[in-house]
Amino acid sequence: MKKQKALLLSLLLIVIVAIAALVGIGNSLQAASLVGKDALVMVTSPDYPPYEYYNTEGGERRIVGFDIDIANFIAKQLQVKLKVMESDFNGLIPALQANRADFVMAGMTPTEERKKNVDFSIIYYEAKDTIVAPTGANLKQPQDLSGKIVGVQLGTIQEQNAKKIAQKVPGIQLKQLNKVPEIVQEIKSKRLDAAILEDSVARGFAQSNPDLEFHVIPSVGVSGSAIAFPKGSSFVLPFNQVLQQMKDTGELQKLATKWFSKNTASQAAAASSPSSVRQGGLNLDFRRIIPDLPFILKGIPLTLLFTGLSVFFGLIWGTVLSLFKISAIEPLGWFANAYTSIFRGTPLLLQLALVYYATPQLTGYDISALQAGVFTFTLNSGAYMSETIRGGIQAVDKGQSEAAISMGIPYWLMMWDVILPQALRNILPALVNETIGLLKDSALVSTVGVVEILRSAQIVGANKYIYFEPLLFAGLIYYVLVMALTKSASALEKRLRQSE
Repeated sequence: MKKQKALLLSLLLIVIVAIAALVGIGNSLQAASLVGKDALVMVTSPDYPPYEYYNTEGGERRIVGFDIDIANFIAKQLQVKLKVMESDFNGLIPALQANRADFVMAGMTPTEERKKNVDFSIIYYEAKDTIVAPTGANLKQPQDLSGKIVGVQLGTIQEQNAKKIAQKVPGIQLKQLNKVPEIVQEIKSKRLDAAILEDSVARGFAQSNPDLEFHVIPSVGVSGSAIAFPKGSSFVLPFNQVLQQMKDTGELQKLATKWFSKNTASQAAAASSPSSVRQGGLNLDFRRIIPDLPFILKGIPLTLLFTGLSVFFGLIWGTVLSLFKISAIEPLGWFANAYTSIFRGTPLLLQLALVYYATPQLTGYDISALQAGVFTFTLNSGAYMSETIRGGIQAVDKGQSEAAISMGIPYWLMMWDVILPQALRNILPALVNETIGLLKDSALVSTVGVVEILRSAQIVGANKYIYFEPLLFAGLIYYVLVMALTKSASALEKRLRQSE
């Protein structure tokens, strides 16, 4: 009897487990049937509060904002996981075209030009354009901008609207910049007379900078933010259904109230801070960035990792190229010289953009921003190092190689054990200079979303609506790192001389 009860209990447990499994499978199938995959990748430009920006409190690196909350709500409704990646604003559409993302949210307006390259959802938030100018400049209408230099963010709807204004109002000179904080700083530096920015963003900067004011201008084109998708994406319909649901239930308005009122209140509080120090007309307030210093300092390990890997692989590749150049096999020399000519003759930033955006399209491999940076810097530094190493090899006394050959030492072993050690010792100062250059140039990888020292400082500046303070602190970090590297190299060089 006990055996029968035990058997029945076991069967009951099996049935319960089977039912739970079937329910789980049914739920997963339902989720997969909505968008066809378990996780979605979103790319954004987190330097545009309150739409999307980094929460830097306590050194965190969590992207938050109005768009992020909407994306999380949609992902929850579609029963998928959400992965958020970052890029500069002008790199968002290329990311979709390279299949690096499933969708983009960054306060982007669906213009006719953009619709030729990507698909859009319905409008989820409408905004207004404003003229931001120094207080008292009296620039309130588009007509007032005649003869003025006006800043706009590259690739935004404000840039397109500004071009339309410039067609109607003579004498307007437009200046495109990558980031809104740069535009604001140009106004404060009096290199720009005004800027055209979205009202919610302009409000934050005006409240944090009492020397700025903004005025809403009539819309000159399509306004409002929408979600962008790759052309022909199957996600447009389910996203639209959730967005419409959010509109009908008031969820969108609830999130808008949360973020835009929060943004206004926080920036007003920041603007009322009495800790500003006026020096020669420049307001500096380093105390405002003290809570965010851990966030900036977190960029140091990534910068050092990037530099170390680039120097290591660049040295190996540069050595190979230098051996090609001095080889008796002419095709190898032709290849090495042509390679060096190409990589020294084109901008490093261009090479980085090509590697990052073209690799997924050409190979199908979704290369990460850090991998793209290391790979590009390896290829580039290898070209420069090859010339330095070649010169070091040819500077070694010929008697060294002749003696090795007379002793029957193989060529590769002679190069490894005899020639290269002496060459590297001779070119150590040049290699240190190349390493220092790579350390400073590592800031370029911020353009593809790597959050190193400079990118961290820019993020803090965007969040706090300030410019100089975080960048000056980042400059101090770079200087300390370069000085430490220089001292270490000097000690190593001194030790090598003593060992001779």
